[in-house]
Amino acid sequence: MIRVLVVDDEALIRTGFQHILDAADDIEVVAAVTGGQAVQTAQQTRPDVVLLDIRMPDVDGLTVLAGLRRLPHPPVVAMLTTFDMDEYVATALRSGAAGFLLKDTDPEGLPFLVRTLADGGTVLSSKVTRTVVDGYLNAGSQEPAARSLDRLTDRERAVLVLIAEGLSNTDIATRMHLSTGTVKDHVSAILTKLEVGGRVQAALLAERAGLLKPPRDEEER
Repeated sequence: MIRVLVVDDEALIRTGFQHILDAADDIEVVAAVTGGQAVQTAQQTRPDVVLLDIRMPDVDGLTVLAGLRRLPHPPVVAMLTTFDMDEYVATALRSGAAGFLLKDTDPEGLPFLVRTLADGGTVLSSKVTRTVVDGYLNAGSQEPAARSLDRLTDRERAVLVLIAEGLSNTDIATRMHLSTGTVKDHVSAILTKLEVGGRVQAALLAERAGLLKPPRDEEER
């Protein structure tokens, strides 16, 4: 059972997400609260996944994210936003968020996204991904990023490529014929060596360093 905490200042959003997710057999919403209650509630309920509003009037999402990251067993956090472009999104990703999605996400797809997050995958809304990635990639040069990858073993670089392609731990394990536990160990080592807060940062760093192959149509230009 995947335990989920929903954090949003709007009661309608909290209730809607809770009803959608509770309808799934393998997902349980352990609480749905406002920002001011989020960190304490997470300490008490130990959720696997937190869906966190990025803009709230009592305590903003970035402050809550920082508090969740300091917990002894921090949950996976995905940021919620109503904006196609939100200047806080890139900051949230750098702070360790596992992704972000718009609040108007297709309700039928929401349980799948939660399962992806729980399995170590990333969730990036297609409406804003390119802009955020471009902004992150333009924030630094390719050379320092490439040098940081020198710290990785060949196996870890291979795992990083699959992380950057959006695969979950289970998918990576299947692709590389490894156990899920071994993949988790590799992911932990990658994040430590690259000194990043989460998989999204690692994936963007890999793209900045040129580790990913361009799409076939770009190669042929």
